[in-house]
Amino acid sequence: MLTFSERVIKIALEIPAGRVTTYGRIARAAGAGPMASQSITTILGKAYMSGMKNIPFHRIVYADGRVWLGGEYDKKRLALYKKEGIKLDKNNRIINFRDVLFEFK
Repeated sequence: MLTFSERVIKIALEIPAGRVTTYGRIARAAGAGPMASQSITTILGKAYMSGMKNIPFHRIVYADGRVWLGGEYDKKRLALYKKEGIKLDKNNRIINFRDVLFEFK
C-alpha cells in the first residue's frame, strides 16, 4: 500500500500535458481532506530534491486558476505554459481555466 506522499507523487505525474489541476484536487485524489493540500508542494519538492526531476510543477495551480510564479523558474514555467497551450492573463491566471482543468477519476 502506498503512503500519502507516494500517492501524491504518482497522481502529480498523471496530469496530462496541456491540462492543470489544483493542490486540493491532488490531496483529495490521494485520499485526504482539503487541509492536506498545504502539504503537496512540500511532498513534491522533497521528491524533486531526491532526484525526481520529471514532476510537472507547472501543471499544479491554485483553486482560482492562478499559477505560481516567483523566482528562478519563472522563465521556464512561462515557456512550458506556452508550449502546452495554456494561456495566462496579466494577473497570472489561466484564461481558459475551466477548459484545461483536469479532474481525477
